[in-house]
Amino acid sequence: MLLKSFAADPNKTLGRAHKETISPFRNDFQRDRDRIIHSSAFRRLEYKTQVFVNHEGDMFRTRLTHSLEVSQIARGLARTLCCHEDLAEAIALAHDLGHTPFGHAGQDVLNNCMKDFGGFEHNLQSLRVVDQLEQRYADFDGLNLTFEAREGILKHCAIKNAKKLGVVGERFIKKHQPSLEAQLVNFADEIAYNHHDIDDGYRSGLLSFKLLMDIAIFCEVAEEVRQQYPLIDERRWLHETIRRMMHGLVRDLCGFTQKALLKHNPKSIDEVRQLPQVVGLSTSMTQKQGELKRFLRQSLYMHPHVVEMTQNAEKIIKDLFGLFMNDPSLMNDPSLMNGAHASEEQSRLTRSVADYIAGMTDRFAIQIHKSLF
Repeated sequence: MLLKSFAADPNKTLGRAHKETISPFRNDFQRDRDRIIHSSAFRRLEYKTQVFVNHEGDMFRTRLTHSLEVSQIARGLARTLCCHEDLAEAIALAHDLGHTPFGHAGQDVLNNCMKDFGGFEHNLQSLRVVDQLEQRYADFDGLNLTFEAREGILKHCAIKNAKKLGVVGERFIKKHQPSLEAQLVNFADEIAYNHHDIDDGYRSGLLSFKLLMDIAIFCEVAEEVRQQYPLIDERRWLHETIRRMMHGLVRDLCGFTQKALLKHNPKSIDEVRQLPQVVGLSTSMTQKQGELKRFLRQSLYMHPHVVEMTQNAEKIIKDLFGLFMNDPSLMNDPSLMNGAHASEEQSRLTRSVADYIAGMTDRFAIQIHKSLF
């Protein structure tokens, strides 16, 4: 693997919270990736909402398929820019581990339920999952990932929470950047969900091809495809257009980032952390992506069908939160109970309830809600 001096190096990792024997077969970032793949939280992503609730159809993306797509894009970006592919892949696979059922709707209502007890951030929850909630190893709680993987998983974090996290939270206080690998995953995440949401929106019937042609970048690429393949059917036309849009975006990102790296010429990962964000898009591509995101918000995420699903999700999570707060014994998970009784400190109980609900899949939350209400 060809690495530049600014790439993360598993031989120079800032380490794990619990010291472990070095593996003769895998580097530390590979071990991080493998632990994430074998975790319970990763498996549960198969039944967590991306945009459409899992039971609405098996053709739509889930958090699991989204994470795999982000991983594929992130690896390609890392390889092109001579960064560490294994670290990029590990961060990509773990970035949504803390997401609630029912996508962002679930996160918003759980955050509201937790407003008096520190709130709820799915990025912070992802870190909590790999640091504490996974219980697979005899020597420690969590997955004991490297600092570099944990740093990349924590994409956003409120300052008040960052102050409680020690070294991994310092960059939010100092306004530093994470590794290049983490920055690449952030963009790979955006590339993946923007484009697969177009596909899922079309499959669902909520977005028509005619409506999509109102987006400048989509129309521009679609016309190129039609000129080359005038008899192409609409579904194949859509897929070819999305594929070319993604390719153009990746090419733009790599070109912009390579120029930024030449300009700043960082010699180490520490220098990368001191710089402004190095990974980015050209001005014109940023504007096109902004238009695409505004379109998806207005035409898909705010569509009455999706809003109805959101309102149902909000009710389910709010009901479950109130129920478990009143009777913690209903939480069927010994690992989360950990003394979580109504008599204990209220903030500890609410965090246990939030952990339990955040770990649910869509269908389990629906099933539990039906059985208890």
